[in-house]
Amino acid sequence: MISRRLLLAAGVAGTLAAGLGLPMAGPALAQAPAQKMPVVASFSILGDFVKQVGGDRVAVTTIVGPNGDAHVYQPTPADAKAVAAAKVVFVNGLGFEGWMDRLIKASGTKAPIVVATKGITPRTGFVDHDDDEKPKGKGKDKHDHAKEGGHDHGGIDPHAWQSIANAKIYVANVRDGLIAADPDGRDAYTANAAAYTAKLDALEAEVKSSMAKIPAEQRRIITSHDAFGYFGEAYGLTLIAPEGVSTESEASAKDVGRIIRQIKAQKIPAVFVENVTDPRLIQRIAKESGAKVGGELYSDALSDDKGPASTYIDMMHSNVRELSTALSS
Repeated sequence: MISRRLLLAAGVAGTLAAGLGLPMAGPALAQAPAQKMPVVASFSILGDFVKQVGGDRVAVTTIVGPNGDAHVYQPTPADAKAVAAAKVVFVNGLGFEGWMDRLIKASGTKAPIVVATKGITPRTGFVDHDDDEKPKGKGKDKHDHAKEGGHDHGGIDPHAWQSIANAKIYVANVRDGLIAADPDGRDAYTANAAAYTAKLDALEAEVKSSMAKIPAEQRRIITSHDAFGYFGEAYGLTLIAPEGVSTESEASAKDVGRIIRQIKAQKIPAVFVENVTDPRLIQRIAKESGAKVGGELYSDALSDDKGPASTYIDMMHSNVRELSTALSS
């Protein structure tokens, strides 16, 4: 039988813990596993979704980290080791990670592969801007990425996360993938996903409000590559990109000239650099067209912890802030 003295001691300890703001033992703490489940996410934005839903139950390894370009990434032996050890692997899909199938095969992993864009209706009908100028043969400067197992998107825009409505689908797919791999964590993953989705609901309302304040005729910008199409469709912004949906595509002189003429004719107010692309092309277009260079936009990757876009929500806030500043003045 438990002594009265022990019961009193337990009560005092509980009172002190509550008074000091320390966590109390209970169902939520009891759910924490002895060892976190190792999972892999292909790139930083998806990695953030997994961390938000997985919480304390998962240890997330992100293959392409902050400010990294997943279009041209080359996997390493360390990546193969991480994938081999993972209990579940999350990928964007839609042709975004052209190297992922090779990495999975090389790792020998038996982990389930969760495609985070499952259920999303993709934007389609895209070709590289320089397709009409590619030589018939394989020269030194032009080569066939698709035949090399590279980054051919098949006419599909893979940047679906740029719509917050789509981001909610990512979160639901992540939740379901984690539950399938770790059924004991169902309640935690469900609660985390619901709480994060509520934050995304609030974020979407903020973005819509901010974009609505920009005059309609001002909502036209130039970006390095075509990564913001979902954002433009969702929030009423017209975007033009000298490069295609992959940073591997090369802008031709013909395309650059066309864009410069379009900027002048339509009085497009600003061009923007991206954190994953070389800024020189955009700077050249700005110089020759007279448009101003806006701030840096985050397209395919988050910033590091010291930057303004270390999470998905921070990324969207940062992008909207830069767009609003450049287009409202």
